[in-house]
Amino acid sequence: MSHQHHDIDVVVVGAGMAGLVCAHRLRQRGVEVLLLEACQQVGGRTVGVEVDSEVVDLGGQFIGPGQDRVYALAEELGVATFPTYTAGTNVLETEAGRLRRFRGMVPKLGPFTLLDVARAQARLDRLARTVDTGAPWRGPNANTFDGQTLQTWIDRTVTTRGGRGFLALACHAIWACEPSELSLLHALFYIKAAGSLSALTDFEGGAQQDRLDGGAYGLAGKLADRLETSLRLNTPVRRIEHDDAGVTVTAEDGTAWRAGHVVVAAAPPLAGRIAYRPALPAARDNLLQRLPMGSVIKCIATYPEPFWRTAGLSGAALSLRGPIALTVDSSPRSGRRGILIGFVTGAAARDLATHSSAARRTILLDSLTRLFGPQASTPLSFVERNWNEQPFTRGAYSAVFPPGAWTQLGSALRAPVGRIHWAGTETSPRWYGYIEGAVRSGEAAADAITPARRGPSGRE
Repeated sequence: MSHQHHDIDVVVVGAGMAGLVCAHRLRQRGVEVLLLEACQQVGGRTVGVEVDSEVVDLGGQFIGPGQDRVYALAEELGVATFPTYTAGTNVLETEAGRLRRFRGMVPKLGPFTLLDVARAQARLDRLARTVDTGAPWRGPNANTFDGQTLQTWIDRTVTTRGGRGFLALACHAIWACEPSELSLLHALFYIKAAGSLSALTDFEGGAQQDRLDGGAYGLAGKLADRLETSLRLNTPVRRIEHDDAGVTVTAEDGTAWRAGHVVVAAAPPLAGRIAYRPALPAARDNLLQRLPMGSVIKCIATYPEPFWRTAGLSGAALSLRGPIALTVDSSPRSGRRGILIGFVTGAAARDLATHSSAARRTILLDSLTRLFGPQASTPLSFVERNWNEQPFTRGAYSAVFPPGAWTQLGSALRAPVGRIHWAGTETSPRWYGYIEGAVRSGEAAADAITPARRGPSGRE
C-alpha cells in the first residue's frame, strides 16, 4: 500500500459533469486542482458508448430553454446543438395494449380525463410557485407538503382513473420512481426549479428540446481533455480527514493528498460511503442515509434507418402497459442510423432487473415491437444500462427526497462542512436532476472556494 502525501490546492472527488466543471473553473482561475474519478471514464451520469460508429448517451442527454449554463459551456467547448426529432405523431399504449396516436405532450384520454389532468397540472404549478428553491423547508406550507407523498396528493386531487394513471406515468418519466416514494414537497421543488411542469415534460420549449453533437458524454470528454494531468481515473476515494488547516483525501490504494479544500461531487449514496474523520454532522450524515436514487434502465436500439419516420411517427411513445414507460427518437443528426431509446423506471425497473440479460432483451424488444411494429424487433444492436447496478452511481436520474427529508434535514444538503464542499445536480436550486443542475453546482462550488482559497499549509 502506498501512503505518499501530495500537496494540492483543491481535490475534487467525482468526474461527472459537476466535478469536471468545478475542476475546469478552478483551473481557469489558476488554482492547482486534482480531480479523482472512481470509474475508468469520466461523465458520471452522462456516460456514453460507441455503437455502430455513433456515440450514444447511456445517461443524461437532453437540454432545453432556461438551461443557460449548459448552452454556454457547449459554446465554449465548440459543441453544437440540434433539435430533438419531434415531427409526426406520438404513440400512447393503454393498459389494455391499444395504441393511440396523438400530437403534443398529452395523449387523447377522453374529455373528462384531459380536463382532470389539466386541472392537476395547473394546481401543481400553482403550489410549486410557493416553494423557495433555495430553502424548500422554509415555505409557508412546507410541513404540509412534506408530510405526504405525491401519490397521496394524486389520490385526493385527481378524480378520474385515467388521470391518476397518466400522472403516475409522468412521475415515472420525470423522477424515475413511484409516486408513493416521492415527497410532494420534493415534486413541487423540482417543478419550481425548472420553472413549470411543462418545462419538465415538453420537447419543443421544454427540457428535451435539444441534443448535443457527440452526445452529452462528448461534452464531458472535452472538459476532461482540458484537465490533462489534473485528472486521475480508477481512483475511488475512501477517506477524507479534515481540520481547520485543510483536508487529507485518501484513495483506495492508500495514496493520499493534502489539500486546502475538497469538493465531493458524487451522488448522495456514494458521498455517504466515504469515511469522514471527524464524522460529518449528524444532519448531513442522516440526510445522505435518507436519499435513495431513482430506479431506471435505459435501453438503446439501433436500426439501419429511422423507419418509424416513414410511418409518420415521431419516435416518442408513452406506455401505461410497460415495462418501457417512454421512448424517444435519438437518431444522429445525419439520420444515417435510426436509434430509439427507451426508459424503464421505478418499480418496473427494479422488477426487470431480476431477469437475466437475455430475458430483459426479449422483454424490452417486445415492448418496442408493440409500440412501433415488427421492424423494431430486429435492431442492428441493442444496449442497456441498469443504473442501479452501477457501483459508483447506484441509480438515476437523481436522488429522491421521501417525506420528511426536506423539512427535517434539507438545510444540510448544500452547507459546507469546514473545508468539505458539495457539488452535484442534487445540490442545485435550479434544474435539480438535470445536466444543467450539475453544471451550476460545479460552478457554485468553485466560486465558493476561490475567494477564500488557501493552500495546503493554510496560507492564502
